[in-house]
Amino acid sequence: MLARKGLLPDGFFLTRLAEDSTQPNRFRPKAQRARFINKGGSCNVAHKNIREQGRFLQDVFTTMVDLKWQHSLLIFTSAFLCSWMLFAMVWWLLAFAHGDLVPRRPEDGPGPVPCVTAIHSFTSAFLFSIEVQVTIGFGGRMVTEECPLAITVLIIQNILGLIINAVMLGCVFMKTAQANRRAETLIFSRNAVIAPRNGRPTFMFRVGDLRKSMIISATVQLQVIRRTVTMEGEVIPVCQLDIQVENPLRSNGIFLVSPLIISHTIERGSPLYELSAQSLASEDLEIIVILEGVVETTGITMQARTSYTPDEILWGRRFVSIMAEEDGRYAVDYSKFGNTVPVRMSSLSAKELDQTRGVQEEGAPGGVLQGWGLVRAGRGGYRRGGRACDSSTSQLWYTHTEKGEELEGEVEKGKKKTVKLEEIGRDRQEGEEELSD
Repeated sequence: MLARKGLLPDGFFLTRLAEDSTQPNRFRPKAQRARFINKGGSCNVAHKNIREQGRFLQDVFTTMVDLKWQHSLLIFTSAFLCSWMLFAMVWWLLAFAHGDLVPRRPEDGPGPVPCVTAIHSFTSAFLFSIEVQVTIGFGGRMVTEECPLAITVLIIQNILGLIINAVMLGCVFMKTAQANRRAETLIFSRNAVIAPRNGRPTFMFRVGDLRKSMIISATVQLQVIRRTVTMEGEVIPVCQLDIQVENPLRSNGIFLVSPLIISHTIERGSPLYELSAQSLASEDLEIIVILEGVVETTGITMQARTSYTPDEILWGRRFVSIMAEEDGRYAVDYSKFGNTVPVRMSSLSAKELDQTRGVQEEGAPGGVLQGWGLVRAGRGGYRRGGRACDSSTSQLWYTHTEKGEELEGEVEKGKKKTVKLEEIGRDRQEGEEELSD
């Protein structure tokens, strides 16, 4: 659609199609899952069996704005035609009751003053109704002071015509200036990726703005929609969980002056903590992306949406760089917007990786888990040791030195070395073991 409008070159979409065919997901399921948010941002939810249809008529303006263009134009045209026909009938009845429609011969002389001049049939009454409502005066027909009722009808038709014009102009303006129109120039990568970043598996996707006018106070919000079962056995088909977006400013705000890669570090507390490469295909989840901001040119709040299902999440891939510095300014190559490259990454989940590294898991029996590894003891041997992980700080076991561990002694010939060791299953031990050199 953007290519037909001339906003993007055709090569961009050709690249995206080539990307989809050359970078398939190895774990793509055969059955197509239903999704809540389509790739274009529209909600894929059908509302059925609504008994209280009258609630929509209580907010007529919003209902008119939400309608499609063909339906809105049909309603506007019907409203004008009905009002013209209604008042044409009223003008014809006034003329008929006053006797203005009686044919007269030239020899009869001038008759009484009519309520409206030059009305001889229903067609002339219809033309006069159009002239009154749209304020077009051709000069052939006019209301006289003969009939006060005609003056009252003229006032009522003018007021009703102004109301119809105001509603029509307001609906047209709101439909043309809707926030989702600005969202058409915000693009998201077709696929999301999971790749290591700073030693941690990270969920990432790319977002960009095709216009030069910026989105002020832009924020990105991620949510996971999945089917969950409570401890009582209650099935929640749509459970929404927030995902924290990585941002040095400790907020979800972004400066969308160029395409950005939005990331989420998968760690303890993340809804993706137990997600692995093998379980990705069988997971029943959908990651929804919501970008909100204020349009710089119009000041209207806008929202762009998209979603990623498991078959659109690539494991072990990373987005390529699309920015380069040319002639003293930055240039963005949108032909590589969604291209990815493979990276070396374990197929284990973040939870399994933390367990292998000895990170304490919250909610374990007794509140403490041990991380075990081989620790060098003396010059010739190794011992099995570890430390108790604090639940408040989930850090890797090999990044800290235990404060209570002390190595005492001198490495000299004929002397003994005293080493303070830990006993398996305890946090500290005050015994000492003597090892001969």
